[in-house]
Order: sequence, then C-alpha cells, then structure tokens
Amino acid sequence: MSFVPGDPLATRLDQQIADQGSIPVSGYLAQALYDPDEGFYAVGGQAGRRGDFLTAPEVGPLFGAVVARAVDEWWNEAGRPPVFAVEEWGAGPGTLARAVAAAAPEVLTTGALRWAQVEVSAAQRAQHLVHPNCSSHTPHDLAVTEAGRVDLIFANELLDNLPFDVASFDGATWHELRVGSRGGGATYSLEVGEPLDAVTVARHQLPLDLPAGTRLPLLREARRWVQAARVRAARVVVVDYGADARTLAARDGGWLRTHVAHEASADWLSVPGSCDITTDLAIEQLPDDGIAVTQAAWLRGYGIDELVDEGRAIWEAQAGIGGLAALKGRSRIREAEALLDPSGMGGFVVLEWPSAEDGGTSGLARVMAPK
Repeated sequence: MSFVPGDPLATRLDQQIADQGSIPVSGYLAQALYDPDEGFYAVGGQAGRRGDFLTAPEVGPLFGAVVARAVDEWWNEAGRPPVFAVEEWGAGPGTLARAVAAAAPEVLTTGALRWAQVEVSAAQRAQHLVHPNCSSHTPHDLAVTEAGRVDLIFANELLDNLPFDVASFDGATWHELRVGSRGGGATYSLEVGEPLDAVTVARHQLPLDLPAGTRLPLLREARRWVQAARVRAARVVVVDYGADARTLAARDGGWLRTHVAHEASADWLSVPGSCDITTDLAIEQLPDDGIAVTQAAWLRGYGIDELVDEGRAIWEAQAGIGGLAALKGRSRIREAEALLDPSGMGGFVVLEWPSAEDGGTSGLARVMAPK
C-alpha cells in the first residue's frame, strides 16, 4: 500500500478541521480506520501473517478449538436449545469462525449453532467462512435482520480497535485532547480541549493523583458497545489487552499502539489510513459487574492443556512417520506456548458479563474457580 500526504481522506479531514476547529480523537480514528474508501481496513489492513498484526486466531487453530469447547459448554449450560445463536464481533477475515468449524463442536454437528460473523470492512467480509450455519454481516445489517436476543456475543480484540478519545492530566484537572490542523506541517496536532466534567471523570475512574502530563484513553465507545451487547445477549465475552489505569499511566503513552505490516508506525497522526491504531483497555472504564481473568487462565479453564496433550501424543507416536497429523500435533505445542505466554497473549484479559437482565454469577466464575 502506498500513502502520500494530501490524499482525499486527509483533504477531507483538513476541511473538517478548518470548518469546525479541532475534532475529537475518536472522530479522527473513526475515519482513519473505517472510512469506507480510504480507511486502514478499507485499503487492505487486516490481521494475519500476511497482514499487519497477529491475534490469537491467527496464531493457529488451537485458539478456535478452545473457543469451540467453551461454546459447547455454554450450549449445554443453556439446556441444549435447538438454536444457539452466537455473534462474533470484529470477525476480521473470518479466521476464528473457520477454526471453530474445523474443531466440529457438538453444537455445530447437531445443527444447533448459528454463528454470525460481524465485520465493518467489506474487504474482510469477502473472506468470511461460507457455511450453512455461519453468516456474514455488517453491524448495520445485523441490526436490521437479526434484531432479537442471542445466546452469546463474542469479541476477540475488538474493543481496543473501537475509536477512543484521549484524556490529559495537568496535575489538577483532566482535559480531553483533540486533533487540530497540520498548519503546514506533516502531522496533525494534538490540542488541549475543555476540562472534562466531574461526571465523565468519575464514570471513567480517572485518578486525580497522577503526575502532570499523564495521558489515558477514554473508552466511551467501548463502554457503550458492552452496554448494548448486554441488552441483546445472555452472555458477553471479550478478549483483549489491557490493565488498570495506573498501570497504563506508567507506560507513558505506550498504551497507544500502531501496526502496519507487523511493525509499529512512526506517527499515527501523519497519514490517516496508513496504519492500525489501537489502545490497551483501561479495564475500570468498562462496566464493573463482569468477571476478568487472564487469557492463559481462561484457555486452561476450557481445556487447552488437554488439547495440547492430545497433540503431543500424536506427535510422539507419528513423528517418525511424518505426515500432516504429526505436524498438526506438534503445532499445538508451539501455538500453546504463544497463547499462554504471560508476557504476551497469555497476559491478555478475558472479560465476561451476564445479560443486563440476568445479573448474578456467570459460568466463567465457576470454570475459573481456584482448584
């Protein structure tokens, strides 16, 4: 992909800022990431080894196999209904759906599973799994065609990619940063906007005893997404990277991540649409009645070690013969190392919320109880 300053997306942003003054960071990100013509995901940005970054499903099929086991368990907990509706938001190119289907969970083989892949990017929807029990949607057409309640909404590395805002602390007051004009320079500027009101500071639990100059993400859109998902689903499960606000504050802005071709981009404000832009989640900004565990704990709770042991046994029995089965068995061992690494994906957080109507303790708490 080739990008140059002054492309039409940048021209439109320039005009927008000239007309109305500085714009919210979330407004800039919405266009830089999701503009239908020149946003990062419209021009080919995506997860995958040949893409721009790796998520757990792209490490290999093992993550999807564990998700398949979890979905089977949740289906059984629900009483094995004849239809078990799942929405996967931020489905990307459909890698997770393909891995779940390949794992052949009972809920799928009995015909009960209805798996909806939900993705904004048309380029990625074109790669979605085609299967009688699996469909492809934009968020808009899903709202029109599938308006009823569902059993599960699942999202892997979605919330970090929703447009976010940025708050800056001056030692006494939190202000919202805004994107201003380039003023003849190569990059857009970040300008200090109005002070955040007390309600916003309290809702997002922004600490008031941090050093001046501290910046933190404001997860307005992520919070709204969780609240809306809980209205529609009996269970909401998201997997992402994040930490508490004080941990993020200590990263001195390192919580804002950029990706293009598996490398960090030099400046996310230079050429809109040229890179992926994400944030570590400030966990306390999300609804606080859910349950959080590490990805490593969640994967172990739903049987990753058993799957790895099966793979190891196949590899040890067939290594001398070779063949695809042996290689797949060995691959499980390597994939598990990446997925469980506490300094990497294993340290990601899995959050689960029950339906907004149900409340109470979820199945995750039972599965993750100390043994």
